Formats: sequence, C-alpha cells, structure tokens
Amino acid sequence: MKTIAELENFMTKPSSVLIDDLKKLDGDILILGVGGKMGPTMAKMTKRAIDEAKMQKRVIGVSRFSSGNLREELEDYGVETIAVDLLDDDELAALPDVKNIIYMAGNKFGTVGNEHFTWAMNAYLPGRLAEKFKNSRIVAFSTGNVYPLTNVLSSNCSEDTVVDPVGEYAQSCLGRERVLTYFSHKNKTPMLLFRLNYAIDLRYGVLLEIAKQVNEGQRIDLTMGSVNVIWQGDANEYAIRSLLHTNTPPEIVNVTGPETLSVRWVAEEFGKRLNKNVRFSSEESPKALLNNASKAHKLFGYPKVSIQQMMDMIADWVAIDGETNNKPTHFQEREGAF
Repeated sequence: MKTIAELENFMTKPSSVLIDDLKKLDGDILILGVGGKMGPTMAKMTKRAIDEAKMQKRVIGVSRFSSGNLREELEDYGVETIAVDLLDDDELAALPDVKNIIYMAGNKFGTVGNEHFTWAMNAYLPGRLAEKFKNSRIVAFSTGNVYPLTNVLSSNCSEDTVVDPVGEYAQSCLGRERVLTYFSHKNKTPMLLFRLNYAIDLRYGVLLEIAKQVNEGQRIDLTMGSVNVIWQGDANEYAIRSLLHTNTPPEIVNVTGPETLSVRWVAEEFGKRLNKNVRFSSEESPKALLNNASKAHKLFGYPKVSIQQMMDMIADWVAIDGETNNKPTHFQEREGAF
C-alpha cells in the first residue's frame, strides 16, 4: 500500500455483514463531526455499503468544513454535506431531522488552557443535540479515558467497571455520557455510548508513533507500558453497525482490539521490520489505560485487520515516508493533561 487512495479504498471497503445490517436499518444516516480523523472514512464506508446494497439511504456529513477540500471530496463521493457550527443554536436547529445519528463531534487536544471550550463541546453541546434529535437513534462516541488506569495483569476495564476519569478532558467526556443518558431517560431516545480507545490508521495512531520513533532512533518511553488498538476501518464498521444496538437507557460498548499490547514488544517488532536498533527510556508502570472489548467482539465479531497486519502496513508506510496528519495521540499521558 503506497498511496492515500489505496489506503482509503482498503479502509472503506464494506463487509457483507455491514451491508446486511444496513438493510435492516430504517432511515438516513447523519454523521456529526465528520471532519475528524475517523469521520471521512466512516462516511465513505457507509456510502459504499449503501451503494453496493442498492439502497436509497442518504449519508449526510456535518462539520465546520473551515479548511481544506474535505467537503468537495465527500460530495464527489456521494456524501451530502452541511457546514455548521454546532454551538450556534440557529445553525443547529436548521439541521434536518434524520433517523440515525452518529455523534463524533468533541474536543480533546488543546484542553489545557482552554478548558471552557472543551466542556462546552463535550458536556453542554450533547444536551442541545439530544433535544434536537430526540426522535432519532444515536450512537455517541466516547472514550476509554473515562476509566481509571488498571493493573496490566487484570482483565482490564469492562463496561461494568466504575468510571474514574483523570483530567478535565476525560471528566468532560463522562459529562457528555451523563447528559446524554439524562435525555435518553427523559425522551426515551435510544442511544449507544461508544467507548473507543486508539483507532489505528497509517497516517496517525499509537503504532505509527512508535514506528516513527524506532525509525528515527528515538528512545521509546515505556511508562505507559501497555495499550489497546483497533484498525480504524474495523472501528468505523462497529460504529455504523451499533445503530442497531441502541437502547434506553443507553447501551455502553467498549471498542478496541482483543490484545493487551506491550509497548516494548511493539517497538521491538518495528525494529525488526525497519532494521533498526531499539532504545527505551524508563520502565513499565504496573498500571495502564486498558479496555476489555469482549462485549463488542460478541456483538460484531473480532476485528478483521490483525495487529501483525497493522504493523506490517505501518512499517512499510514509514519506510516510504508516507503522508501523516501530525495528530499525536498522547497515549503516554497518565495525568489526563491533553
């Protein structure tokens, strides 16, 4: 895989189970926050699945579209777009009423020093959206950061684990969940809270960051010594299919891969693939941010792209100096300061 076009063609290819699930789903699909890291490929995957099934559903992407050519790119693909500032009440009210909502809008990086905006986006806006789309079904993106750090030798955090978010970003995400849950109770709106951590693309993500550090001879920080990851295409498919699993009160689903990955092992594997010596700093902490996604795997099956396949593709991408989007995950952060 050597080009963005090849990557996106691979990442947006719909599975037969996704196509079958979309046939069971009534109504059009609106993606709020389509301009983020995952939104464009999610919109394209949804559109491809609808086209392959010869259905008439609309896919609508909502974002500020304040820079770049994403809006034209999506329109050319057959995805309808609406440019909106979701914090503007008039613009929010003007959005069309759509049966199926995938809610991805939020703020993470740049929270420190701008906490008020993060809380507005992550905890105030959800209530406005929940009232606007009270007659829809809503899959709302959340994060594994709502959980505490957990012992690496444990079974990791399941949906039953008591939440204990560290830092204002994670606290605001729990705020989003609580506000949405209130409106789900109030309006009987079926919802699903999609607690994702560490989707992987060749252009960003935990694995790319480690691979680049190995390739550039940098020391790998092992303090956050274990991680979970999932291929972005698999995470997108899970999110779309989650529209069939909404409930009131909201269903909660952890979304990540099945492995607890050692950062040391991942770095050493990239060292082999890139023919580089690997250097480390610090030692592994006994605790890390880790999720148990076995419920998601029961609902949707195991991810189709394996960890070894991801590492092979990323090593090849780094070796050819493939395009990246310079959006680090800060997965090493243990104090919640994003």
